[in-house]
Amino acid sequence: MASASTANRWLRPEVYPLFAAVGVAVGICGFQLVRNICINPEVRVSKEGRSAGVLENYAEGEKYAEHGLRKFLRTRAPEIMPSINRFFADPK
Repeated sequence: MASASTANRWLRPEVYPLFAAVGVAVGICGFQLVRNICINPEVRVSKEGRSAGVLENYAEGEKYAEHGLRKFLRTRAPEIMPSINRFFADPK
């Protein structure tokens, strides 16, 4: 009986946006975790990699930091909604 009331409390249509927001946040955290474990040059999972100590691999670090999304956004104007900004800022 208690599980039915819990399901009725949390599985309402009003709660779906909360589930979506939490799901997106968990997805972003999971993506960043996997990205760091797999391709970050400073993270070494294997024992051989950890025994190497501090590596001077600046080229690999630069490649990791300057990923494709950052390169794409560097050429764009720092605006969230450019069409609305132009509508209110540009004189007619």
